[in-house]
Amino acid sequence: MTAKPPSQVWISGASAGIGAALAAAVPFRDARVIDLSRSGGGTAEHVEVDLSDPAGWSRVELHFEEELKAYEGDRVVFIHNAGTITPIGPADAVDRHAYRRAVLLNSAAPQILGSAFLRAAAHLTCERHLIMLSSGAARTPYAGWSSYTAGKAAVEQWVRTVGMEQAGGCRVIAVAPGVVDTAMQTEIRSTDERAFPAVQRFNDLKRTGALSTPAAAAAGIWSLLERDLPNGACVDLRDL
Repeated sequence: MTAKPPSQVWISGASAGIGAALAAAVPFRDARVIDLSRSGGGTAEHVEVDLSDPAGWSRVELHFEEELKAYEGDRVVFIHNAGTITPIGPADAVDRHAYRRAVLLNSAAPQILGSAFLRAAAHLTCERHLIMLSSGAARTPYAGWSSYTAGKAAVEQWVRTVGMEQAGGCRVIAVAPGVVDTAMQTEIRSTDERAFPAVQRFNDLKRTGALSTPAAAAAGIWSLLERDLPNGACVDLRDL
């Protein structure tokens, strides 16, 4: 009989960027690491799913239930990292289909998947951690980013509320990693100022070397598991 891994980790969007860096830097020995994404291709085991499609949420819910119903390891972790900045532009001008997908991915998917993980892990007595990726945009509005800023604000309020509910249960926190040099930042910098008036600020951050790396962001996120943070905390790595 094959021994079950002592730690099981799910990371949404682990095929690139911060998600891939998180998968590569899992600090638990012999952990099973699972990527929930469309494309895969990173270091983690891959479950193919489109998280902007509600049908994909049901697949993940069933996956959590199947994996955790008889789990006997030391800890389970779900890091919800998947999100999109696309489409950038005024809410009344961007492609309506792309906007709908962005709202589903940024606002609805974190709540649905977070709830599914908590439900599937509710019977466990091992360590349980749910980490949601947030952004400074949760508190600072940017013209052209309505689906993204609203989604991150929703994530943080969900975490605050569910953290209260999970006192003594699963640890639930949100973390803003800062401005990280990923494909998302490349897309932001290439956007026309008419669609995103603040684009010059992000070009200046790149020019002055002010961007963090995915590896540094991943290390900071994993370090949160060792910090004495209250359940429901929403933190920014730049403040720690």
